[in-house]
Amino acid sequence: MGEPANKGRRYPAEILSAEEVGSLLRAASPRAPTGLRARALIALLYRGGLRVFEALALHPKDVDERSGTVTVLAGKGGRRRVVGLDPAAFVLVERWADAGRAAAISARRPLLCTLGGEPLDPSYVRRLLPRLARRAGIQKRVHAHGLRHAAELAVEGKPVNLIQRQLGHSSLATASRYLDHIAPRDLIAAMRGGSGRPPPPDALRQPKRRR
Repeated sequence: MGEPANKGRRYPAEILSAEEVGSLLRAASPRAPTGLRARALIALLYRGGLRVFEALALHPKDVDERSGTVTVLAGKGGRRRVVGLDPAAFVLVERWADAGRAAAISARRPLLCTLGGEPLDPSYVRRLLPRLARRAGIQKRVHAHGLRHAAELAVEGKPVNLIQRQLGHSSLATASRYLDHIAPRDLIAAMRGGSGRPPPPDALRQPKRRR
């Protein structure tokens, strides 16, 4: 058999809107442990700007809700960084952590692990996100790289240097090229001028529970 026609081909990142991320989250169960884990993963990728390998390497001790931070001990190039995470994203991470404690998963295991406490394989994430996207009716290619939220940070008016530090880029030039690749030039110009657009809807808002 011949190799697939698209083997080795790199596709441009397709950035999800806040509404689409909300749909992606709602496609994961808010009650089943695997659904809670998927929601925590999406929150870390989308609002924390983590790479897949960075998210999968986290341990519970690396997540500090009181300070609103997540510590990446060995990011790209082996660099350590501390990123901020908003309260709504922390809610999703903590719900999975609570489920893990209820399942007697040791705190020494990775934060995002199997129900048996084993590390997750990156291939699981590559299969999970498209599956949730199909369930949510999202037509775009949904993958972890597209969830890294530089575009949303730009919309929210964050300076390039903060985006660089949050995403773990090695330089401002790298961050600028990244933003230029995924967001319109006029958006980048507005962000650099300090005139951010209104923040997007709260994609991480949880639906009201039925009584």
